[in-house]
Amino acid sequence: MCISTGEAAFSGTILYGGRHRHGEHGLVHVLGYQNTAVNLADGPNAMLLHVPTRHLTPRHFLSAGRSGDVLRRMVSAVEDAVAAADDIVWMSAEPQAPVQVFDHDVYTVLLADDPTAIPAALWQVPPHRRPDLDPELLTFYAEHFTDHTIVVCCFDNAEARRAKPLLLWYQPLDPDRLTVPALDSHTGKAPDLDAAVPVDHWVLFSTDEAAADWGAPVAYSGGMRHSLREFLPAAVIGRHYGDGRTLPNGDFTISHGDLLDGDPDRIERLRPTRR
Repeated sequence: MCISTGEAAFSGTILYGGRHRHGEHGLVHVLGYQNTAVNLADGPNAMLLHVPTRHLTPRHFLSAGRSGDVLRRMVSAVEDAVAAADDIVWMSAEPQAPVQVFDHDVYTVLLADDPTAIPAALWQVPPHRRPDLDPELLTFYAEHFTDHTIVVCCFDNAEARRAKPLLLWYQPLDPDRLTVPALDSHTGKAPDLDAAVPVDHWVLFSTDEAAADWGAPVAYSGGMRHSLREFLPAAVIGRHYGDGRTLPNGDFTISHGDLLDGDPDRIERLRPTRR
């Protein structure tokens, strides 16, 4: 359900991708990510996400605050209406430091345009969260996601169990295609792109350009911060992928045109290619 720097078990993954016109930032995409993580490595661990943008800073990360159930509320909005997924269509597929390091929720986060620069910045990660990184894994990202920002979320086992959803907004490479990271490898090695992998995902998408009756309305909890609420959707569509099935390794994606049609069967599986 994601890529980790050491052995780990992840379950109950929720992936959210939204297209949103923000009053200050213009047209942005919003990524939401949450799972249950069990660290099986001898020491600290980290999960890696590839975000389709050339520019991320700490200010792009949104605090869930007291609204730690925000993604689960999106799932609840579509859960009753979701049927078994059909087969997924395959697709062909400002100056700053080389690596930015900061704390967010229970994670120490590293942001890098060039993943091969990450090892030189690991000394900034507290020892109890500092993972061992396999050079092969970083080379994989450098070769397959040259135009993405790589996000490394470092954690220890006790902290991972208390993690709130990871939420961030960004200026997308392609405003009219929404893609959420779902490559799978839990061994610390580069993912096998030819493998079929088990899935346990809720995959959710939204757009604020849809008709008033589009999708499943989301009921959020009271007291949510305005700084978070202004990035969240009124309604979502989605699918659950699980029940023991496997899929070819890859991400999930949908075009904005297909998203406007409101049919989650249009969600596709995307395999990365070497650049």
